[in-house]
Amino acid sequence: MLCLTSVSYGQDSIDTDKALLKELIIKSFDDIWSALDSNSIDTYYTKDFILLEHGDVWHNEGIADYLDKAKRSTPIPNRVNSIEFIEIKVANGMAWIAYKNKAIFTIDSNVISTAHWLESATAIMTENGWKLEMLHSTVVKKD
Repeated sequence: MLCLTSVSYGQDSIDTDKALLKELIIKSFDDIWSALDSNSIDTYYTKDFILLEHGDVWHNEGIADYLDKAKRSTPIPNRVNSIEFIEIKVANGMAWIAYKNKAIFTIDSNVISTAHWLESATAIMTENGWKLEMLHSTVVKKD
């Protein structure tokens, strides 16, 4: 019975972590990339976070500069993300996440562009909960 309880508890813990990791991905995109909030970077990304984006390498400072510059442009498009999770693996305070990310950009309710990426992320458990260490993003070509 003890063995079954341990397995059951372990699975509950992994399921909880997976739910938290999904929330981490969704909220990070909403708060950082949709709201253009550079102050949210520390909430979701580790200090040594790296983004591999379509051949470019980004760190937190470069992301913050990009977001702050984007906030000064007008009009600022509204970005709505749609994330479809493919797989999440969790072990020993680390995780990797694979997902599809689609974004619709609008101004005054008019769609001005769409984007579709295939992405992966790694995350670690910190004293403040799960944080992203790395994102890798590949643009999916439109048909």
